[in-house]
Amino acid sequence: MGVSTETIAKYYTQAFETFDKHREPPPIDVSFYPYVGINHTIRLRNGRVFVRIAEICRDLPASAQRALALILVAKLYRRRVPPAAKDVYSAAVSTDEYRVRAVANKRKHGRKVITTARGAVYNLEKIFDSLNYAYFGGSLAKPTLTWSVRKTYRILGHHDATHKTIVVSKSLDSVNVPKFVVEYIVFHEMLHIYHPAKILNGRRYHHTPAFRRSERKFAYYDDAEKWIEKNVRTLKREAKKK
Repeated sequence: MGVSTETIAKYYTQAFETFDKHREPPPIDVSFYPYVGINHTIRLRNGRVFVRIAEICRDLPASAQRALALILVAKLYRRRVPPAAKDVYSAAVSTDEYRVRAVANKRKHGRKVITTARGAVYNLEKIFDSLNYAYFGGSLAKPTLTWSVRKTYRILGHHDATHKTIVVSKSLDSVNVPKFVVEYIVFHEMLHIYHPAKILNGRRYHHTPAFRRSERKFAYYDDAEKWIEKNVRTLKREAKKK
């Protein structure tokens, strides 16, 4: 049985008093919201504070709800989050139980936009198969491979473990982009399958030392990194075209 919203609202009142002892805390409305993941929001509107807590965290213990109150109010004030609060909250939501809940909820309610693996220039499935054979001995199960809906330049690739999908930026599906660059991005995302994220002290680490060592085994690692660095402005310009 979780803590009531009335009691949680008191935790937020206490959190406001912690960060601003000289001002009366505003009225606070707390509700649980069916976010896809473990997300929470706090908003100040017309002198009233509205807190939305992820539905899957309804039964968090009182200590974690207090810690979350301090974290969200600190962010509202743009103040440093108390380390102790961060530790208590992270310990609560980093358990296997909450990770399983979050993944199941995302699979149930999340939506992944899939276009096609066959681009105008490059076929992601063929690239995956070639890399899988060359670097992984064909051991990786093939995820869904797709080009993104829009051209992007900040994020050129993404692996979604929940939906077992690799998305590559449409910006790279061009005759002006060397094949080894596309291969490098796909290879990087394949490594997220080969080296799953590690959780240490409540934090999730994706690019571990083992991951980085494997990444450097890509035959055109240096060339790909240099090409991306040199052409990021071009990619940005193309992405911003209507």
